[in-house]
Amino acid sequence: MAAPHLSSRTPINPLPEPPVVTQAMARAHRRYWRFNVALIAVLMTMGFLVSFVVPLVAPHVANVRFAGFSLPFYLGAQGAILVYLALIAVYIVLMQRADRVLQTALNEEAAALAGQRQPSA
Repeated sequence: MAAPHLSSRTPINPLPEPPVVTQAMARAHRRYWRFNVALIAVLMTMGFLVSFVVPLVAPHVANVRFAGFSLPFYLGAQGAILVYLALIAVYIVLMQRADRVLQTALNEEAAALAGQRQPSA
């Protein structure tokens, strides 16, 4: 026996309504994501410089010594990896700080909404 045909106009599980987002929270989210995108752009630019620009100028700085090695050799063997690790660490630290700021805004917003819902005595 075939299953009954349900009309496509009556959903079985209707989508829940999204929570109300205040203007303050919308601004906080926009600031958070703007900061995130800008931070990624800056850090990726620095990674690009280390990966592609430094090798292009390597012949010009071959006489410069760092830690007993020529600068292009040191950057290729050790320095670039250390720069990449530093970029990752900077991203982690700054995004944790941005997460705390956004969480604080969310907590303040939740407290304000909870204060509005409770009847005053």
